[in-house]
Amino acid sequence: MTQDATAPMPLQGIRVLEFTHMVMGPAVGAMLASLGAEVVRVEPVGGDSTRNLLGSGAGYFPMYNRHKQSICLDLKSPAGLAVARDLAAQADVLVENFRPGALDRLGLGYDTLSAINPRLIYCSEKGFLPGPYENRTALDEVAQMMGGLAYMTGPPGRPLRAGASVIDVTGGMFGVIAILAAINERHTTGRGQLVQSALFETTVYLIGQHMAQKAVTGKAADPMPARISAWAIYDVFETRDDPIFIGVVTDALWEKFCQLFGLDDLWADESIRANNARVQARERILPRIRELIAGFTRAELIGRLEGTGLPFAPIARPQDMFDDPHLKASGGLEPVTLTDGTQTALPALPITMGGRRPGAPSALPEAGADTRAVLAALGYAPERIDALLAAGTVS
Repeated sequence: MTQDATAPMPLQGIRVLEFTHMVMGPAVGAMLASLGAEVVRVEPVGGDSTRNLLGSGAGYFPMYNRHKQSICLDLKSPAGLAVARDLAAQADVLVENFRPGALDRLGLGYDTLSAINPRLIYCSEKGFLPGPYENRTALDEVAQMMGGLAYMTGPPGRPLRAGASVIDVTGGMFGVIAILAAINERHTTGRGQLVQSALFETTVYLIGQHMAQKAVTGKAADPMPARISAWAIYDVFETRDDPIFIGVVTDALWEKFCQLFGLDDLWADESIRANNARVQARERILPRIRELIAGFTRAELIGRLEGTGLPFAPIARPQDMFDDPHLKASGGLEPVTLTDGTQTALPALPITMGGRRPGAPSALPEAGADTRAVLAALGYAPERIDALLAAGTVS
């Protein structure tokens, strides 16, 4: 792992062993690595198939496998399993996101490995936490559909998944929270523990606000595209060129908005000075605002709204973020070299610590690029490493 010496590294010295694929598990390791942990990613001989996904899956591997070391192991062989157990014996944390029972059947479950290494924190990222559903196969999409998020995202009768792997990544983040809590508890107990997070329960946590709305009001929440807005102006508006979102979310901002755009008659109307009154008059107010905004370019509106305290946002696309001036100036993108040598920049962990951003320039490892170094760090002699390579146990 390459880290900038000035970047915060609060997890330096923590050793993480990762048996993962796709997004949720690798996201856990990626976050820990960005915070300074030494993360060894175990791949099958030949490399993780996630490396070769096409279409919307093409970005999974580069996004969630930076700052890691790669070792390829044949876990179907006794010798490969022995290497895995040796790695686990020296690890602080193990992360896995395979089907329930998969690692247990290989002799790499929590009970077996914690007997070898009682300080091991074993993070299992699953579709469901223990319960009636725990053996079902789950994906981000399954959880979004099953947990109510897809219902809330699409128009009525047309459930729609969110436009990113929000449940995989958030579920991974909950896994990181559990790991950090377990590390802290280990200072007191001297022992590790099994921690779990899951896609379904992550989704339910996120839609909990809508459950609470039902509990408070007695009325079920409508899907977001059909919701009754809490504010009269809280919409995407067409301009002379590109669309923009504008929100007016307080009475003070309503006054400012009216002053900014010369809407003296609307501000003079005391019947709509209060937010709830404006919401009830939305059908009268909104056409006027749409007509007004349509007369500006997006750049003109941004220039007028900047610094006013009014919420606004240009409607951007993912590819626009490569050139976003705020991200470029604030360290929000970190340089990454892809396995084919392509230079790019990808989002850094979105936090600061002591005013510094974690992360640093990195290169995605080729499959097995660190096998020799990882085995040597375990104390394996060069001759033993050569024998394992020759046998195809590692690569």
